[in-house]
Amino acid sequence: MDFIRKHIEAISKISDTDWTYFSSRLVQRDFKKRTIILKHNEVEDHISFIACGVVRLYIPKEVKEKEVTFGFSFQNQFISAYDSFLMRKPSLYELETLSDTTIYSISYQDLQDVYAHTEFGNLIGRLTAERLFMLKSRREQSLLNETAEERYFNLFKERPELITVIPLKYVSSYIGVTPQALSRIRKRIN
Repeated sequence: MDFIRKHIEAISKISDTDWTYFSSRLVQRDFKKRTIILKHNEVEDHISFIACGVVRLYIPKEVKEKEVTFGFSFQNQFISAYDSFLMRKPSLYELETLSDTTIYSISYQDLQDVYAHTEFGNLIGRLTAERLFMLKSRREQSLLNETAEERYFNLFKERPELITVIPLKYVSSYIGVTPQALSRIRKRIN
């Protein structure tokens, strides 16, 4: 779990006492590829940090081909159905692993204890909220300001190896085009 501390300490220092209190509440959870971590209509009870793997956020539909993928989270990022977590209401979407994935999770109640008993608690809450807000904001701005080709390029710009991990049907849904249009985009780029 030292990698989580290093990730957080890149932003702010944590006392050893606060780190011990916080890390004692983290639970390692391992998932196989294509595992639903959170189902539609379940209340999110965790904020998690991805040690390795890729998780997609999507709105399920009766017809699988109509599912709407609206986000991905990668190694060294937080993941949660954060609106459900905060409001304690059922999630309107699902979280699914796209590869074998290891996450470290803290429950809602344990996080409340961390908030109450550490100086660091508010920092971790703020960092998580900021990270998840930035994902949402970037996604909205991308849909409003970029072409589908730009969205495709930007998705893999920083992590080109992920093109082999994320199925193209999810990529096409994420960038807002049909699989056929995505195929044309990929041909133009190559």
